[in-house]
Amino acid sequence: HPTAVKKKGAAQVAGGGGEGKKEESWRDMFVGKRLAYGLIKGIDEFAVQDAEEARTCGKYQKPLEVIEGPLMDGMNVVGDLFGAGKMFLPQVIKSARVMKKAVAHLIPYIEEEKVASGGEEGASSSAGTILIATVKGDVHDIGKNIVSVVLGCNNFKVVDIGVMVPCETILDKAIEHNADIIGVSGLITPSLDEMVTIAKRMEARGFKVPLMIGGATTSKMHTAVKVAPQYSGPVVHVLDASRGVPVAQSFVDQNPVQRQEFIDEIKEQYAELREEFYSGLEDRKYLSLPEAQSKALKVDWSDPVNKPVQPKMLGTKVLMDYPIEEVIDYIDWNPFFQVWQLRGRYPNRGYPKIFNDPQVGPEAKKLFDDAQVMLKDFMERKLVRLNAVVGFFPAASVGDDIELYDPESEEDAMRGGPVKAKFFGLRQQTEKDSSEPYYCVSDFIAPKGSGVKDYMGMFACSAGHGLEKVIEHHKERHDDFSYIMAEALADRLAEAFAEKLHEITRREWWGYAPDEKFTVDDLLKVKYQGIRPAPGYPSQPDHTEKTTMWELLDIQGQTGIELTESLAMLPAASVSGLYFGGRCSQYFAVGKITHEQVADYAMRKKMDIKEAEKWLSPMLCYEP
Repeated sequence: HPTAVKKKGAAQVAGGGGEGKKEESWRDMFVGKRLAYGLIKGIDEFAVQDAEEARTCGKYQKPLEVIEGPLMDGMNVVGDLFGAGKMFLPQVIKSARVMKKAVAHLIPYIEEEKVASGGEEGASSSAGTILIATVKGDVHDIGKNIVSVVLGCNNFKVVDIGVMVPCETILDKAIEHNADIIGVSGLITPSLDEMVTIAKRMEARGFKVPLMIGGATTSKMHTAVKVAPQYSGPVVHVLDASRGVPVAQSFVDQNPVQRQEFIDEIKEQYAELREEFYSGLEDRKYLSLPEAQSKALKVDWSDPVNKPVQPKMLGTKVLMDYPIEEVIDYIDWNPFFQVWQLRGRYPNRGYPKIFNDPQVGPEAKKLFDDAQVMLKDFMERKLVRLNAVVGFFPAASVGDDIELYDPESEEDAMRGGPVKAKFFGLRQQTEKDSSEPYYCVSDFIAPKGSGVKDYMGMFACSAGHGLEKVIEHHKERHDDFSYIMAEALADRLAEAFAEKLHEITRREWWGYAPDEKFTVDDLLKVKYQGIRPAPGYPSQPDHTEKTTMWELLDIQGQTGIELTESLAMLPAASVSGLYFGGRCSQYFAVGKITHEQVADYAMRKKMDIKEAEKWLSPMLCYEP
């Protein structure tokens, strides 16, 4: 019977050392107080037994009252503390875990009662319903998952319909669930366009509910300029989970005057942003493409310092089930803490200094320790697999493009044979005040016909195979904290794997820096020679270049890493890029480009200009 169970729990906790006395006292509180306390403190050990005791103790007439009483009381405290910055995201998600476990236990009893009373009872009152999805072609959902949990903690009913969701499905589901708000998320640039489409379709289908936009590639400016004008309803960009709550609350404000004031304020703010954006465009000057090309980076290929090194290994190499142990030291922990919204203040910014921060330090340390436990589990039980493929080829630049040749054939090695693959480059055109060159990735490869033998490499790696099962396991146990942790760690491992592969490339496979000795900190600061730019990112913003890589290295066949219709990589915890080894190579951002360059690029790629404009839409300095 429940009280006996309770005492056992108290004894267990009391045995936990010096904290015994204090811990024991909370287990002796009335069950409603205990539920709220465990929830606020994020202790999930007793969630189910306390929920059961509350249900049967006689104080609560219906199981729903346990949820709307002590559990919601606890959640309200959590919401307030988080809003006031007195509680941090990892704690909130642990609180949500307690809530979900308790609620999951009570739901069958609520359903039972619903049946008995003819379906009248048992509808829980919530602040409002929000439907959340990652858009078509996009797979990254860690930010969306965090927002879902945090909104849930603030009494919103969250309907999360997953990743790669087509526009019409999002809208149909919003109607089906009678959603008060629609939230869409995306990580890669093609998703920006999809959000514009969603806004257009909401308008066409006569929607009135607010549209919330979030995700790594989104911005307030893009939302104001491209998305908001397509929809007469409210549209707002949300930076992260903690900002999502007050915005959602304002949209469901019971006071219509306050709600309208909030909506009008956003409309006004976004109108100002649009004005600022368009006047900024008028001020910018662009060089014509031939002019920009004439001011390209001029590399003196006769200088020994620029002489390309022939890779020790030409062709491709596949690595399956690479040991996690070998990449752990290469993890950059800063983005990990950013995911969990833990930020140290100066002088305690960044890892490992964050642990000294008086505000977030203790929580950051706890989170880091939790991460180590999970990583150990990943290794011991081989839960996620690290797979990769790398390839190195003879290469030569032709204008703004790069030709690759068959490494097997002598003729091709002289850059005279048939072209095995061609990569296309985009060149900077925004006028510069300095004499700095106008870069394009092809500048870093010796030109065809120069007599200089050059090379280019590429890679794709993933730490996401096996992750689905891990996430499923935690979701079944209503454990948001663990599955968000698993996603965050897989992302970190994929990036660390990319860092490790690049180091082996420089030292051994390509071998142009055999004596390189850098600390991991140096590696993360990119102190080494060479770069690994990814298609779809600033140095080559066109995601379609990935399809060439996938064909050339047979990436899907060799490693199981697929491309979605928007050319996001699946599993989501994957990284890919090109390798440039020359001392002259450096990262840069192409920036905005003119219609002239897009037309030239489309012609070179044998691509329809409308198609090119679609993939390059964030880069265009004009309205197509």
